[in-house]
Amino acid sequence: MRLQDLRGKRVAVWGTGREAITAVTAIAPYAPAAMIAVQDKATFLATDWSGDLAQLAPLHSGEDAHRELASVDVIVRSPIIGQTHPWIMEHRARGGLVTGGTALWMAGNASRTIGVTGSKGKSTTTTLIHHLLQTVGVPNTLGGNIGIAALALPPAELYVLELSVYQCADLTDSPRVVALTSLFPEHLDWAGSERRYYRDKLNVAMHHPEVVVYNGQDARLAAELRTPDADLPLVAANQPGSFHVADHPDGLRRVYLDAEPLFPRSLFKLIGRHNEANLCVALAAVQSAGVDCVTHRAQLREALATYAA
Repeated sequence: MRLQDLRGKRVAVWGTGREAITAVTAIAPYAPAAMIAVQDKATFLATDWSGDLAQLAPLHSGEDAHRELASVDVIVRSPIIGQTHPWIMEHRARGGLVTGGTALWMAGNASRTIGVTGSKGKSTTTTLIHHLLQTVGVPNTLGGNIGIAALALPPAELYVLELSVYQCADLTDSPRVVALTSLFPEHLDWAGSERRYYRDKLNVAMHHPEVVVYNGQDARLAAELRTPDADLPLVAANQPGSFHVADHPDGLRRVYLDAEPLFPRSLFKLIGRHNEANLCVALAAVQSAGVDCVTHRAQLREALATYAA
C-alpha cells in the first residue's frame, strides 16, 4: 500500500509518538476521506496532541477510540501496537487493512533501500553498512528503527534502514537488498507465537527483493529461508564461498571473500563471533549493492578501522 492509496479512505493513525506524528503529516496531503488519531490507553509518554495535529487528525482515546475504529478502512499503526491486540484483530476480521509508516514509505522507495533486520545484531550491521558505503564513496541515508522514521527521511539515492519486527510485519514491498543477521524467539507477546514471529520478521524478504543476504551460520535462519515454498535469491554470508573469517597461514585471523584474504579481522574492533557474523553480512550486503569489495579493499580497511559502534 502506498500513501496515494489512502486517498478517499477513512484512516486511523494509532499512536501519538514520533512515528504517528510523522504518519499524520505525511498522509494529510493525500486527502483521505477522514483521518483520526487513536490511543487505546493514556501513557506518560503521550505527545501533547493539539494545534495542527489535532486539526489534521482529532485524537480519540479509550472506548471512544474503539468505537471510532469500527468505521475506518485503514489503520496505520505505530510499531508497538501488536498483532494480538484485540482491536487489530477485530479490524482485520471486518476486512480492514493494517499498515505502518515504514510500509507506506517502502512502497515508493524499496528499489533504493538496503533493509537490515535480525533478532540481534541489526543496529551494528545497519550502521556498519552505512559506514562502509560512505567510505567507498557511495552516499546513503541512515534511518528506520534507528535514527529518522522512514516517512521523515529526506530524498536520497540510497537508504540503509534498520527494521524491527514491528516494521517488517506490515511490508508489502521488500527492500532491494535484504540483510538478515540472526533469528530466535522474541517479542512473542507482540506476534502471538514463535511461528508468527518468524513469519512477521522474515516478511521483509517475501516481496520480491533482488537479493537476500543472511548469516549462513544461523541454523534457524537458514532453515526458515530455505523452505520449499520460498524461492528467494539467497546469499549465505559467514560461510566459505562468501565473506567469512578464518585463520590465515601467517597466524592471523583474516576476513576472506571465498579464497581471497581481504584484511585482518583485528581491524574490526568489536569482539565476538557474533560480530564476525555481522561483519560478513554487512560486507555481503555492500557487495550486493554494487560495490566490488576486492577492488575497494583498501577503503574497506580504512572503514573498519574507523567504525565506531
